[in-house]
Amino acid sequence: MFSIPGKQAVTLTPRAAAQIVKLMVKDGHQGLRLGVKKGGCAGMEYTLEFSDTIDPNDEVVEQDGARVMIAPMAQMFLFGTEIDYEVSLLEAGFKFRNPNVTEACGCGESIKFDESLGAPKP
Repeated sequence: MFSIPGKQAVTLTPRAAAQIVKLMVKDGHQGLRLGVKKGGCAGMEYTLEFSDTIDPNDEVVEQDGARVMIAPMAQMFLFGTEIDYEVSLLEAGFKFRNPNVTEACGCGESIKFDESLGAPKP
């Protein structure tokens, strides 16, 4: 597991925590599982899905009643990330401010990580 004692892998803004709590309460989920996968024009994409179980290898972040589980493979790529929830006239969704991202595509859906983290080459 990739972590620093006493420091959460990711942080949530109050808006993100409130939205995650709403989603957890609405459907009775344990939380949201956050990960990364190969894909998109920059090489990697974030994944976010409801989860009804907590894997013993997940990094669990609990903040203001919200719970996010980070898949083991994604932990080193997400360390230091701030998750926000933004609402605009055209869209609403979670936004990731990740210091490990070296490049993002124009649409904002695809990211590239520093290859020293073990990120696959596109």
